[in-house]
Amino acid sequence: MNIKEHRKVTGFSGNEIYCLNKLGLNAGQLCLGNNVLALGVFKGIGAGLSNLAGGEIEEITKLVHDGRTNAYNRMMEEARRYNGVGLAGVTFDLINHGGNLEFIALGSTIHQSAAETSDRLSFSTSANAQSLYCQMDSGFTPHSFVFGNVAYSIGVGGNIKGAFRGLKRGEVPQYTQIFDRTRHLALTRIKDEAKSAKANAVIGIETTIMPFMGTQEMMMIGTASTHPALNGYFSDPVTSDMTNEELWNLVNIGYLPIRLVMGVSVYSLGLASGITSSLKSLVGGQIESLTELLYEAREKALERIEEDAEKCGADEVVGVKTRVYNLGGGLVEFMVIGTAVKKVAGITTRSDTLPPQAIIQDRETFVDDTQGGNISLDKSRMASSSKTQRGPMSIIITIVIVVFYIVVLMAKRH
Repeated sequence: MNIKEHRKVTGFSGNEIYCLNKLGLNAGQLCLGNNVLALGVFKGIGAGLSNLAGGEIEEITKLVHDGRTNAYNRMMEEARRYNGVGLAGVTFDLINHGGNLEFIALGSTIHQSAAETSDRLSFSTSANAQSLYCQMDSGFTPHSFVFGNVAYSIGVGGNIKGAFRGLKRGEVPQYTQIFDRTRHLALTRIKDEAKSAKANAVIGIETTIMPFMGTQEMMMIGTASTHPALNGYFSDPVTSDMTNEELWNLVNIGYLPIRLVMGVSVYSLGLASGITSSLKSLVGGQIESLTELLYEAREKALERIEEDAEKCGADEVVGVKTRVYNLGGGLVEFMVIGTAVKKVAGITTRSDTLPPQAIIQDRETFVDDTQGGNISLDKSRMASSSKTQRGPMSIIITIVIVVFYIVVLMAKRH
């Protein structure tokens, strides 16, 4: 492949370039790596069978992981040719070309000051240059961009058991276990990558949940880093989904992140409660059964992250975010996610204040609202749960149709 170089093109904004300058660094070239893959017939059959069982769909998880890894490695090869010391703002994108999937990795190189040169790429990070400033001023040294992913499905077993359990009001353990176990797989995998990079923390974790080939994929990206006050965490790296600006503020007053914590609960409205709420919706007024159910589900999820925080010795959980997914059939999933933090003596930031350029959000100057433009994450989340449900059900329908035709053909022969 003939590789062209674009030495005057960068993905950094004016605010980012200012922050790099404050760190004694210069903006470098925009780098891109891509990889196009197809699932294939045999892998598709294997994924379909796994989908029937429920839980992780390993064939799809591996396909997506390999596609992104190959794209990332190609981007890194390009970055090394530019003789940068680092690569920042690393992100992934995915485009479907008529069934063939193109995985894209993007980032921009960072150079030392004009007086110094280097031909060794020493780090990569998911943080943009503004976030990188916050990380480094908080005492964290970036090592490597890392990610963890898992593709999963409720499966036929979960649907059948959950369907019977869904006749009653309350938590549905089958669904809760599947969702909780698979969501934590992504976190485990990003920590494993951090250990491989000899880091003691993964900071700035961003989580994306999206529908993918009849399943649901959860992906986490972040930056494997080290902090001198976290020497005891190399075997079990610290994880944090705080923004880097939040991280700086907490470090400034003496707190360090300890663990990203998640709590999941899947509840059923129940047949009787569902009928009652439907009748109530006709006349208006408060639906007490639904109010109590949703409150109970949320409290259960919050209890679980509090338990996790206590186990790791944290003082509190900050930045808690709540996500609610309507799974259909009267089932609702509550997921809460946040970062457990701990007060550490003698910890603070290098600077007393952040420059405005480190916290100013760049305004989007190109908006694509056409059909071919990007779909918002909110719309993706709304579609993800229903597609997760339809994945196993579509397989069941296909099997029933095939069996029906086999029976008909055998009957005709006899």
